[in-house]
Amino acid sequence: MTRRIEHETDVCVIGGGMAGLAAALSAARHGASVILMHDRPVLGGNSSSECRMHIGGADRHNRIPNVRETGILEELRLTNLRRNRQRSFSVWDTILYDAARRQERLTLMLNCSCCDAEMDGQRIVSVTGWQTTTQTYHTVGAKIFIDASGDAILAPLTGADFCMGREGRDEYGESFAPAEADSCTMGMTLAFGARKYDTPQPFEPPAWANRYDRCEDLPGEHMWWSLGYWWIELGGLEHDHSIYDTEKIRDDLLSVVYGVWDHIKNRGDHGADNWALEWVQFLPGKRESRRYVGKHMLTQSDIESEGRFDDVVAYGGWSMDDHTPEGFGCAKLGLPPTIFNPAPSPYGIPYGVLVARDIENLSFAGRCVSCTHIAMSSTRVMGTTTVMGQAVGTAAAIAVRRGITPADVSAHIDELQQMLLSDDAYLPGVPQRFGELTMQAELKASSGDPEPLRDGINRPVGDDEHAWRCRVGDTLEMHFQAGGKVERLTLIADSALETLIQMCHYGDFGELTAPPESLLADARVEVLNGGEWSPAGEVRGNYQRLIRIPIGRKIEAVRVTIEKTWGAEETRLFAAYVE
Repeated sequence: MTRRIEHETDVCVIGGGMAGLAAALSAARHGASVILMHDRPVLGGNSSSECRMHIGGADRHNRIPNVRETGILEELRLTNLRRNRQRSFSVWDTILYDAARRQERLTLMLNCSCCDAEMDGQRIVSVTGWQTTTQTYHTVGAKIFIDASGDAILAPLTGADFCMGREGRDEYGESFAPAEADSCTMGMTLAFGARKYDTPQPFEPPAWANRYDRCEDLPGEHMWWSLGYWWIELGGLEHDHSIYDTEKIRDDLLSVVYGVWDHIKNRGDHGADNWALEWVQFLPGKRESRRYVGKHMLTQSDIESEGRFDDVVAYGGWSMDDHTPEGFGCAKLGLPPTIFNPAPSPYGIPYGVLVARDIENLSFAGRCVSCTHIAMSSTRVMGTTTVMGQAVGTAAAIAVRRGITPADVSAHIDELQQMLLSDDAYLPGVPQRFGELTMQAELKASSGDPEPLRDGINRPVGDDEHAWRCRVGDTLEMHFQAGGKVERLTLIADSALETLIQMCHYGDFGELTAPPESLLADARVEVLNGGEWSPAGEVRGNYQRLIRIPIGRKIEAVRVTIEKTWGAEETRLFAAYVE
């Protein structure tokens, strides 16, 4: 008899890539019970050790400073800088696993592939997954379901509206779209990693490897061997289905990978004599498949107009990076492997993109959200999908607490936005609002102007730092006119948003390999009562941007003394407020 186990939870998240992990963490942190069902043994999706893809986002690998995604993604990246200085992909897997495993109210269900859903009209009652390691069917009943599976598995299982392929130019007035609609998608990629040795390393390709005698047979430059090439890409043409044909496409991609390495090693002088393969990706990194049709369909014009929506809950900034459906075959046709259509950075993403229009308790995050093909060519990168995941998970927690549907959270969008900002997410054009105690407090600093600490913009924007510049030894005081009960003090420190962070080793691009020198490490917190200062807490060995210090008493004032950074004499605080 097949083993079956039933579970009940508030929120069920399908898919444990970066979007699904952020959704699960944020929902659990805001009080919902969560089950995260993921079909792989490791979290992180394309960023995991199975695929080794860097997390791109609005900063375009630091080409645009100060728009790096904060919130949960920044927390994980900074943890990686502290605990993974060797930049191991497997340690990155462990950091993601650790974040999920330690999170209260979050249950992980790994190696479990969602394969069925039970419906009651337009409402999902439960989903069922097959866990290969335990040979067990797990049925999860929940109030809200979040699909972060990439391939939008709940669309065919629930009957939710979805689209696949490219819209025609006139359908949404998109100048970057093809003239006529088709079923083409962007393809998928297998990467590889190589290592240099002290002695020559011969290479003999497998019999099924392709052969490329000329450099002109390859779509791009091929002199950097640490992580392979994004243009080793197949599976976008109309006769290739980017879900049903994945196994065949994987086989074809392996033939290309080993053919490219054979070319590098054996077909011309590439200077690769001492290099050898040490890793080849076997799980294809997928760019595009199904996309939900939600309350709003994000389009090219939405992005070009900077996404100025009232219900903005996330943001993007990657170019509209539209890969040619021919993929690797574009070289023979004289086509570019991709077209980097321009996009502003940042641009806002509205809540309506994350909510189903026809299934009442379904929302989504990741590359399967409600976008046209052209808009998705920008929103699909993991920095953007992660902040969408944090938004939809926070919204799910609101819906559970209020007993409403995800769509109904639209009526509470201000609450959702302020919760995200309080968790150090960034929403372009939406300032964080602080309570009366913070806004009426008298601020005193040993040097500099501390007033930007409560302007609600918690990072540099343009020429305005929105920060209090300070040095080791400086103090900040907040005096409350009639005193007040303070539960906690929150500081937002300087994690060097103008620099590059990569999770793992890809080469030397000047990225950080340890916590930023400007980041606050140690601080002393004191409170004033009856005219006397007394210790109330401390920060020791901090490596995060968002710092919360419990106070839990009525006080007349609070004082923070900057004691240590990770190396810099000068630093900045972007916010300081009490709750």
